Amino acid sequence: MPPQLKLTAITLDCPDPWILAAFYQQATGLDIDAKSDDDFVGLLGEGELFIGLQRVDDYQAPSWPDQRVPQQLHLDFAVDDLDEAEALVLGLGATKPETQPGSDRWRVFLDPAGHPFCLARS
Repeated sequence: MPPQLKLTAITLDCPDPWILAAFYQQATGLDIDAKSDDDFVGLLGEGELFIGLQRVDDYQAPSWPDQRVPQQLHLDFAVDDLDEAEALVLGLGATKPETQPGSDRWRVFLDPAGHPFCLARS
């Protein structure tokens, strides 16, 4: 049997890890790792899941849906109420682009560093 890979961490580049960590911490309720510093902030999830936010000099935000600067990755979050979750993330500093390919099934947003992420009905 081939080895099984278990996803344990996702790391996002950004200009300021503390700002992006505050956004995701408030949106998800994850705890900030005590070992975080100005160059790398970690968020601790259930089980072994870890979201890292790392400082990158001269960071360029993705230009989604245009691919001049590709999105590189995006996160999907399951929510019970799309309207309520949308109000939450917009209040925390996300933006909602005009392009919304998910119809009524999911919505695309950009976090404060420009990374696309989706909210989908659970």
